[in-house]
Amino acid sequence: MKLRKKANDHIDEKQFSVAVKRLADSLAYGADSSPFLGSGIDFVQARQYQAGDSVKSIDWKVTARTGKFFVKEYEAPKQLPIYIVLDTSASMCVSSIKMSKYAWAVQLAAGLALVAQYRMSPVGLMGCGDETRDLHYKPTLSKGTVMQWAHELRHYDLNESTSLGKTLRKLTPSLQSKSLVMVISDLHDEEAMSALKFINQEHDTIVLMMQDPAERGRIGGGIFRAQEAETGRTFVSHGRKKWLDEDKNLDQLKRAGIDTLLLRTDEPFLAKLRNFLKDREALGKSRL
Repeated sequence: MKLRKKANDHIDEKQFSVAVKRLADSLAYGADSSPFLGSGIDFVQARQYQAGDSVKSIDWKVTARTGKFFVKEYEAPKQLPIYIVLDTSASMCVSSIKMSKYAWAVQLAAGLALVAQYRMSPVGLMGCGDETRDLHYKPTLSKGTVMQWAHELRHYDLNESTSLGKTLRKLTPSLQSKSLVMVISDLHDEEAMSALKFINQEHDTIVLMMQDPAERGRIGGGIFRAQEAETGRTFVSHGRKKWLDEDKNLDQLKRAGIDTLLLRTDEPFLAKLRNFLKDREALGKSRL
């Protein structure tokens, strides 16, 4: 029987909530809302009447002032369903510094969810590890619900295997409309790449690839033998040698047309992430 080693991110609920809200404010700073014209609740502008326009939408004040019929147009929120898929596997818990990839990933998932909700996009938050931990939440605009989900995901298992690829394949047929799928993972799952390429054929896909400094040979020391927590694969490495070739994953994602950002946990990355999202916006892609 496999021994389960439950743990958490070592901060209390209040500290976690404050950290997430600060992160969300930082990511949303300087960003505009994403309105489009339609029937909504906030007035955008008045334009000249066209055949087929409803008489109820006529702006009588502008019409009286100009002598021509004008109608009101309103801002409507763009509701793009967003699914944030969080890798809850054991390798995400690797940490050679204060905060692990997992701790950062949970805060990022919750912060990005709040930013999306600010812009009226419903968000679903998913965890993908062992089948017993597979959490699939229907997209919602409730900030309280998202924070509840995030608190559940804060507790991790040091023996948990990965099911990122399997989760993505399971999610794909359930997406009934164009969606944004954001994956936060270290991409240790060998099945994940093909699943990402498949889901990207029909939906907008983003990958935030987490990396601990130890994975690129920053821990010093000599030769050691290790075992991959999810797959059980054993390997021999050196404290100053890369454990994984992130360039290979990044190249495959780029070739597949999947927007990807490498986030190193020992470097400030919030400004980098904010610019990444703004660049997507400038290209006219669906966004948070």
